[in-house]
Amino acid sequence: MRLVSQDNTLSMPYWNYYKFPKMPVEFTDPTPGNPLYMPRTGTNVYNALTMSPFASGVWNFQHGTMNAFEPKIESAPHNPVHNLIGGAMATMTSPRDPIFFLHHANIDRLWHAWALPDGKGIPGTSNPYSASTSSPYWAGNFTYAPGLTMPRYRTYYPGWLNFGYSDNTKPTALPPLARANPDSPIKLVQAQAASLLTRPGTGDFPATAARAVSANQRSLGGVSGVVLAETSVSARLPLAASSLQMLQDTITVAARPPPQIPSGNFQSVVVVLDKLLLLGAGAKGGYFYNVYINLPFITDAERARRYFLGTVGAFEVAGAAHHGLAKLEYQATDVLSQLSAFELQDVTVSLVRISGENHPRGAVLKLGDVRIEVSTVPPWDASPRGRPGPCYC
Repeated sequence: MRLVSQDNTLSMPYWNYYKFPKMPVEFTDPTPGNPLYMPRTGTNVYNALTMSPFASGVWNFQHGTMNAFEPKIESAPHNPVHNLIGGAMATMTSPRDPIFFLHHANIDRLWHAWALPDGKGIPGTSNPYSASTSSPYWAGNFTYAPGLTMPRYRTYYPGWLNFGYSDNTKPTALPPLARANPDSPIKLVQAQAASLLTRPGTGDFPATAARAVSANQRSLGGVSGVVLAETSVSARLPLAASSLQMLQDTITVAARPPPQIPSGNFQSVVVVLDKLLLLGAGAKGGYFYNVYINLPFITDAERARRYFLGTVGAFEVAGAAHHGLAKLEYQATDVLSQLSAFELQDVTVSLVRISGENHPRGAVLKLGDVRIEVSTVPPWDASPRGRPGPCYC
């Protein structure tokens, strides 16, 4: 960018919404000719924020590992920020909105702040990459366009790309409520979330039977035709006794060391939202749903994180459809492995609505199928987490 602009002092700004959840005014000024303005559903992302990625126990990094930073920060705040802003940001053309770049610059900054000072569980690499001193995670190249590539390992540490951040600290608390728009529903939602969370009422949905999905996956059952609107809802998955036993057996197997798991055994559990369809104004964003499994009938917001699987909104659905299948899968093995046998006698998926400013009313999203599956695929990468390269520096 400095080369193209011929400005050696050019810097990319980031939006630190953990301090200032309202979008910078430069992006909300509708004056004709303002290149930073676009029509958006919302400009306050307070309800997208969580401290979960920065908890002391989060040490692993990449998808496929337990209690890892990457999937946590993707679930929140990354995806919900896209959802609450809406408009282009709720689609796969989100880079058309200039705020996209400030959002992603901040996600990269939060990644770096979390990793300091020792890199935690990020697979290590030398500079330059060497197969003998680096994790294979960093092998290969990123290809951005014909003739425009970058060695993957160079993204390990910002300094290797000759840039840094003005603030390398990770958030220690949510921003004060006073910084949320007093005329929006933000304060009320956060005040409620800070105290108690109740399981939403259970809807009446047609049951779907257990079936083989593939040679390696089996659905234990579920429900169909779940339509989501402004009211949160729970879907009880009516599993047969044999399916409940298979679920409990899979959780037991998943807890064993990989060498002790016979080939072909089911060893992971996923919750699947399939045949997703955005309805009416739902495609414009301004909302999302937190997805929980076996959420207690009443609990505090902190304990509710034990049952949290992820989020779903216009942005996640657009991403799933972009890859050809409007289907989302949520790894549930880790969550279910922490539950008691009594808690596993029943399976209920809860979808808790989180609304932003100017959120759409009425039906926004149809879930054609909600089911729970077991798979022979390992639930997480159990390889040693040692660092084959030098320290993060």
